[in-house]
Amino acid sequence: MEIFALIGHSGTGKSHQAPVIAREQTIDYIIDDGLLIKGHYNLAGRSAKRESTRFGAIKRALFKDPEHAGQVKDKINEIKPERLLIIGTSRRMTEVIAENLDLPKPVHYFTIEDVSNSEAIKTALTIRATENRHVIPLPTFEIKKEFPGYIIDPLRSFFSIHSSQPVSLPVERSVVRPVFSTLGSFYIAEHVITDLVEYIISDIAGVHKVMHVELENGKVRVVLKIDLAIDLIAIPGMRIDALLQEVQQTAKEEIEYQTGFYLDEVNVYARKLHLQKDIGENKEALRKHFNT
Repeated sequence: MEIFALIGHSGTGKSHQAPVIAREQTIDYIIDDGLLIKGHYNLAGRSAKRESTRFGAIKRALFKDPEHAGQVKDKINEIKPERLLIIGTSRRMTEVIAENLDLPKPVHYFTIEDVSNSEAIKTALTIRATENRHVIPLPTFEIKKEFPGYIIDPLRSFFSIHSSQPVSLPVERSVVRPVFSTLGSFYIAEHVITDLVEYIISDIAGVHKVMHVELENGKVRVVLKIDLAIDLIAIPGMRIDALLQEVQQTAKEEIEYQTGFYLDEVNVYARKLHLQKDIGENKEALRKHFNT
């Protein structure tokens, strides 16, 4: 089975644009937001948009519930698709979904920028921020049974497909406002983020202490800043740059996975050098390192 992935952070229009990749790559099946979809039909799963909390929605989208995952796995085993597209906010998310559904890791990655221009992405983000409208990749008649009592707006779009002859692909989608969108804004206390960062990177060789963590959660960008005290002797090869890159990548992947926040940037700084009590041995090790 060949697994494809479409990546882009929340609200950029992934569900709306997924048919473009599916058509161009001859993919019949899509995993999106807890659902297994073929064309205009939901084959298995439960939409994350039905969850009453954002945490519940994240867990649903990741197929953390064994019963939910089992239903979708059984259907995949039954139909045995040759190609399948997984939609997620990051590589890590699509890989976790694949793992939870016993699928191979994605081998082809596309970003939302590959199928949508900057103006369309900006418009999608504005609508999500101001109206909290979410697109379900199914026509209205198909999801009425999934969303009883919800106000559902049909949305019909036409996509231009790249080919030797212009092809217009009509796709019907539906717009809903999830239950959790009525509960107000979603925040995570700063000390929780700090504790998470400390836990996530504490075992990385060379990290002595997390001195300060700051999360700038603006309307458009989310930036995580981490200040470290480092133990130079403990860093493999004393490569400070390699250590900071490892902390940056690990923090981004795990924070996104644990909280559902998409981090536009993770900036890591070595602010302090920690030396062991036996400073003589440290000096000798440093002298040998910098003399080679």
